[in-house]
Amino acid sequence: MAIELVVFDLAGTTVKDNKDVHRVLQLALAKHNVNISIEDANAVMGIPKPVAIRELLEKRYSGTRAIDEAWIDEIHKAFVHTMIDFYRTDASVGEKTGVSETFRKLKDSKLHVVVDTGFDRQITDPLLDRLGWKKANLIDASVTSDEVKRGRPYPDMIFRAMELTGVKDVKRVAKVGDTTSDLQEGNAAGCALVIGVTTGAFSKEELAKEKHTHLIANLHEVIEIIASVA
Repeated sequence: MAIELVVFDLAGTTVKDNKDVHRVLQLALAKHNVNISIEDANAVMGIPKPVAIRELLEKRYSGTRAIDEAWIDEIHKAFVHTMIDFYRTDASVGEKTGVSETFRKLKDSKLHVVVDTGFDRQITDPLLDRLGWKKANLIDASVTSDEVKRGRPYPDMIFRAMELTGVKDVKRVAKVGDTTSDLQEGNAAGCALVIGVTTGAFSKEELAKEKHTHLIANLHEVIEIIASVA
């Protein structure tokens, strides 16, 4: 059955990420005297950041303060502020090799291209503006974790992407991402293709533990994979 929609993750999959998100999350928690390692941060990549912050607090905070929504929101606001500034101004921000070309070829083949993310809309819009994909008509839409009831690993963002593009059958959807939660999201939705990118947050060995249809090192491989199931 031919694919009609491809849903790509952002940081680590289509956007360069030299553990930048990890470090900002680490810094936001450190301001509250909660120390996490890069490995701790990596374990929660891909999921909604307030959920990630709660998990990290529960794992690493040993004090007496209650881990409540007010505290999580305070940390999350600091994370959001720093990420927005980073994506607007840092010289390292950009797409991974071959992304625009891959998007363009998919669009030329009359496929819908949507990006989804564990970020909220406040962070995502400055990043997308910086990348220029919307202006170049390389993506049809974007879906953020705060726009659905449940973020990854749940399928809600994929279903929202289908609504935005008018795709009715999830068996005509491919999900592409670099984290285990991306693969879990694609499987939960029932996507025909669940493709892990091994050059992001998780290694090939880590991604291989999750159910998937393909593991790839370069994003342009998506084009051939989709062509093979047309």
